[in-house]
Amino acid sequence: MTAAPLRLGTRASLLATTQSGLVADALRAATGRQVELVRITTDGDVLTGPLAQLGGTGVFVAALRDALLQGACDLVVHSMKDLPTGDVPGLRIGAVPPRASVRDVLCARDGMSLADLPRGAVIGSGSPRRVAQLLRARPDLDVRGIRGNVDTRLRKVDDGEYDGIVLAEAGLSRIGRTDRITDAFDAARWPASAGQGALAVEVRTDDGVAPLVDLLSDPDAEATALLERAVLRRLEAGCAAPVGITARVDGPGIALVAEVYALDGTRAVRVERAFARVAVASEADRAHVAATVVRELLDAGAGDLADLAGSGR
Repeated sequence: MTAAPLRLGTRASLLATTQSGLVADALRAATGRQVELVRITTDGDVLTGPLAQLGGTGVFVAALRDALLQGACDLVVHSMKDLPTGDVPGLRIGAVPPRASVRDVLCARDGMSLADLPRGAVIGSGSPRRVAQLLRARPDLDVRGIRGNVDTRLRKVDDGEYDGIVLAEAGLSRIGRTDRITDAFDAARWPASAGQGALAVEVRTDDGVAPLVDLLSDPDAEATALLERAVLRRLEAGCAAPVGITARVDGPGIALVAEVYALDGTRAVRVERAFARVAVASEADRAHVAATVVRELLDAGAGDLADLAGSGR
C-alpha cells in the first residue's frame, strides 16, 4: 500500500513557498515519500502596520502552528528568525536543514554601497536591530519603517520612495534576486537576527513523521542556529529589541558574536566568544553557554540600552 503524501504547511508568499519547496524536495529525496504543500494565511500576511506593534515575527508563525496541532498538516517550515523561542506543548523543531547566508545586504538605487549613500538618504527597514545598526554606521541616514514582501520593497526603491532597503541575503538568494544586492555586511561586524538564513522544520512531538524529518538536519546549521536561539531566549528579547546574534563554525569549534544596541545606534554592548562543539551539543549545554554570554552582556550594561526581560536575572 502506498503511503499517503506528507502534508507540509507553509505561508503562501513567494519566499515561503520557495523555502518550503526546497524542504519538500529534500524530504522526497531522503524518504521516497510524496510531499504536498498546504498554503496557510497568517496574520502577518494580512495585517498592516509596524511588525513590532503587531506582536513581532510570531504573527507569521501562530497560524502554521495551529494547523500543525490540529492535524491539517504533518510538518511546517518557518524562517528560523521568525520563530519565537518559547516552547509550544506538543511541538518541537524536528530539523534544521543546511543554512544559507546569515548576512544582511543593502539593495540601493544606482548600485550604491552603504558608504556611497548621500547624507540624509532614506533607507527602509522594519527591524529595530537593522535601524540601530544603520544609524550606528551612518547617523546621518533617514531610516524609515517598511513592510511588504521582497518584491514590494524592491519596487519602492525603484519608484524612488526609498534610496535603499536592507534585507536578508538568504531570502534574496532563494528567490533569485541577488542581482539587486549593492552591498553586503560582514556578519562578524554586523551580527544578524538569531537564526537568520536558517530554516526550522517543526513537527508534532512524538509523531511518526519526526524520524523522517530528522534526516534533513545539517549538523553545522543546527549547532549555530540553535545556539543563537538559546542566547536570544536567555535574553528574553522580543522583536522590538535591537539585538544581533550570529554564530559560525570556526574550525573544530563555534564562534559567537552577540551585540545589543541602543535604538538610536549611539551605543552598543558586544560579546565575542568561541566554544568547542561538544560544549554546545545539547539543549542543556546551549542553555549554559547562553547564560554565560547573557551575563557578560548585562554586566556590560546591555540592559540599559534595550528592553530585555532577561536583564532582571
